[in-house]
Amino acid sequence: MCGIVGYIGPRNVKDVVVGGLAKLEYRGYDSAGVAALADGNIRIVKAVGRLSNLEEKLAEMPISGHIAIGHTRWATHGKPSDENAHPHQDCSGRFAIVHNGIVENYLSLREELMALGHEFRSETDTEVVAHLIEEMYNGDLFETMIAVGKRIRGAYALVVMAKDHPDEIVAIRRASPMIIGLGEKENFVASDIPAILEYTRDIYVMEDGEMAVLRRDGVECFTMDGEPVKKEVYHVTWDAVSAERGGYPHFMLKEIHEQPRAVRDTLRGRVSDDLSRVELPELGLQDEDIRAIDRIHIVACGTSWHAGLVGKAAIEAFARIPVNVEIASEYRYSDPIVTDNTLVIAITQSGETADTLAAMREMKKRGVRVVAITNVVGSSAAREADSTIITWAGPEIAVASTKAYTTQLVALYLLAVRFGLSRGTLAEEKAREVLAALDNLPQVVEQVLDTAPQIESFAKRYKDAHDTFFIGRGIDYAVSLEGALKLKEISYIHAEAYAAGELKHGTLALITDGVPVIALAMQPELYEKTLSNIVEVKARGAFVLGLTWVGNEDLEKTVDEVIYLPKTMPLLAPVAAVIPLQLLAYYAAVARGNDVDKPRNLAKSVTVE
Repeated sequence: MCGIVGYIGPRNVKDVVVGGLAKLEYRGYDSAGVAALADGNIRIVKAVGRLSNLEEKLAEMPISGHIAIGHTRWATHGKPSDENAHPHQDCSGRFAIVHNGIVENYLSLREELMALGHEFRSETDTEVVAHLIEEMYNGDLFETMIAVGKRIRGAYALVVMAKDHPDEIVAIRRASPMIIGLGEKENFVASDIPAILEYTRDIYVMEDGEMAVLRRDGVECFTMDGEPVKKEVYHVTWDAVSAERGGYPHFMLKEIHEQPRAVRDTLRGRVSDDLSRVELPELGLQDEDIRAIDRIHIVACGTSWHAGLVGKAAIEAFARIPVNVEIASEYRYSDPIVTDNTLVIAITQSGETADTLAAMREMKKRGVRVVAITNVVGSSAAREADSTIITWAGPEIAVASTKAYTTQLVALYLLAVRFGLSRGTLAEEKAREVLAALDNLPQVVEQVLDTAPQIESFAKRYKDAHDTFFIGRGIDYAVSLEGALKLKEISYIHAEAYAAGELKHGTLALITDGVPVIALAMQPELYEKTLSNIVEVKARGAFVLGLTWVGNEDLEKTVDEVIYLPKTMPLLAPVAAVIPLQLLAYYAAVARGNDVDKPRNLAKSVTVE
């Protein structure tokens, strides 16, 4: 999830492009760069690190011209470095390109282009496109980009400039956001509205599978086949701060609503087209290596630890490998029992969580293989692990983690299926069923988001609650833990999660008249037992909000209010069920007047023990 800005017009291109990138730095901040065309040549300046590093370079090496493109990066392929920063060029230096997204078939294209004599300078998938443009160029940049678009697969927003075409920029969008800003004798392209709001409020929102050609005197839009498209002008009425959040009042709400896209991106390219296998070449494990694993330790903190609890259930169900889920801050002090065939899975959104890194390092000293699941390419966890599975959630700005959790779950499900198929413990027919359900998860998540008004109403009614309890059985209990954590960390309402079957062992003493209880009843084999536990808390005066699948209308007879969720495979239920709990925490915090994105006493990345 990177930031793109392009400009053609009479203004100082550095001010427009770098200023626009500053508005988009929340989309990526590990490197940045800009390319400008002047005097018949493309000049590129880029720098690893924050945008300020690029600005320092530009102070020493200023750029000029009337056409430029820029990029701020959230690394996917290749660690953060000057070489991997965008813009990228071809061998001849005639073309410059910036890119947001993933080119799924970049490896095969790279091999093809290298065989034709192209020399690569970076590790990125994006550079492949620059060389492909050079190889396919026919003298017409627009026609060339139509042809290039037919060769690349994946999700991408591409912006291209060429020294032989000093009066145009070509933009192309497939599944990654892009907008066009309309001005007088100037035009803009960007991955998000904040970048250009200083200069224009009139935009085209590019739809999936559309292209645009920007010139000083106008913009033309087309389909990927080159057919003209008539666009409606959208006038932006948000203020600049709201625009950075895509019109949402808080980053947390924006990130909750980004989960369909985040889940889709984490799945993209990792499930075969026929839904028969998981493709994780980055794992670096052969079938015989997986069959040799005798136990797995999942190590994580906070929300990532809660994801690990669900991962344990999935791995044990599909791969039949014993799994321990360990709190990282306790793990390395517990003298864990490991063997030569133990696998450690370390989960950390930032890749910089101190306790998780310390646990990883201790295990590597013992010769144990470590797989990291992280959201940040080039992070310490990604560099130090033996192999890394990246979650494509994109930058998560709010302190309370939302889309990182759901994408971690997806990564763990993929691992579980991969391990199960390798070990022969998961039948191919069952694997297809699971992968089909995973493939449908983005649509499920989109439907779950429709529960927001009901959740908001409930949150407003119970915003002054002193205590709230979450109950569930099996993996519903794991989701309850995450729901309680979210409510605590941003609303400051005391919340606890309990395994519903444990209520009689002391917890019922805390249930009093009117206390809110959120009860998850998502597991069919435990449904009736969960109903019995709900009856127990109702008998003590609790107000019970139940979560269950569409079709379980009998729950209405037991609880006070029900939220019905669209059906998916029960083992995948945590992805659907957690979203109402995230929304509950969000709306309760808003109703109480709290700073949602920056809750008290907390930081986004815990880099100290």
